[in-house]
Amino acid sequence: MRLLHTADWHLGRLLHNLSLLEDQRAVLDQLLEVVDRERIDAVLIAGDVYDRSVPPAAAVALLDAVLHALCETRGVAVVMISGNHDGARRLGFGSRQLRQSGLHILSTLDAIADPVTLAAGGVEVDIYGIPYADPEQVRSHFGVDVRDFDAAHRYLLERIDAQRDPDRRAVLMSHCFVAGGSASDSERPLSLGGAESVAWEPMRGFDYVALGHLHGPQYRGEAHIRYSGSLLKYSFSEAPHTKGVTLVDVDATGAVDIKPVALAPVRDVRVLEGELDDVIAGAALDPAPDDYLLVRLTDRYAILDPMGKLRAVYPNVLHLEKPGMLAPAGEAPRARRHGGLDALALFGDFFQQVSGEALDDDQKAAVEGLIGRLEREERDEEGVT
Repeated sequence: MRLLHTADWHLGRLLHNLSLLEDQRAVLDQLLEVVDRERIDAVLIAGDVYDRSVPPAAAVALLDAVLHALCETRGVAVVMISGNHDGARRLGFGSRQLRQSGLHILSTLDAIADPVTLAAGGVEVDIYGIPYADPEQVRSHFGVDVRDFDAAHRYLLERIDAQRDPDRRAVLMSHCFVAGGSASDSERPLSLGGAESVAWEPMRGFDYVALGHLHGPQYRGEAHIRYSGSLLKYSFSEAPHTKGVTLVDVDATGAVDIKPVALAPVRDVRVLEGELDDVIAGAALDPAPDDYLLVRLTDRYAILDPMGKLRAVYPNVLHLEKPGMLAPAGEAPRARRHGGLDALALFGDFFQQVSGEALDDDQKAAVEGLIGRLEREERDEEGVT
């Protein structure tokens, strides 16, 4: 049986207030191409299907179109669980009726130990899904004393292990933070104080574990306990990631073959660093100037409208950092002791960018006198002699 492990679609996501819906539509078209090319039997979506519990209508329409293309047009089964970004009850609406079409939505704890059994290529696989659930939800639902995420997750696994047949092929889906995982800036913390992680060891008995929540592709503990990662880069901390899906072959003996499949976004998410003139000059040779960019300028002087200048060559600069402008500790007092010469230099940079000419001697004297008078007035107001 050939499975496609995906997770963290985050449909409806914004990147620095810019909608990514069309980028998501394009990458999901690629996912459908992978399904066709690799002859996928079932697609697993390990949570965070939407980016928020009440998704925008356009995101719902996009999910509906993709699920129709998979289940109705291609006859491919889909198994999805809810993540911490999803509204579990909303995502699971109509789930009992949708099973007949091959869409299996596991978003509640009601039947945590009841598997979705799929058959293809002479192989039967039981798929168990653990939707995102915090300790309070597990404690309330089952009346058990679990106080942290690890205890809650272990309890749910124990309920599954108590009923499943160890001789049958079994895949686990879970939306959680496995201890030691590599996180990024775009993942919403599951709890305060760092008590959100769960152990990987209780999951090792499954033939494959399809995890969701962490956006970087990675495995924890053993190679078959794996995060596929998100379909797109959802923060600049993810710029080094290679995004995609994971192809999983399970045979009748339980042997598993795992293969990452990369997906190419319409626009990449990148970080550029350097002085403004060098960054702008580099745009002429950049093969993808429309990418989403964070630009980190190293210039150590004031620049007039750097964002406007950058967007003239890179239209999708979304964030600008200027670490070169951060003065070392104690710089401001030293500027005062030198009669405001740093302020004069700063104004001189500004004047040259506006007028195209440097301050002449008379202008420098006038500006220096003005700065000195303003500092004296400030000291008088503060009662400094």
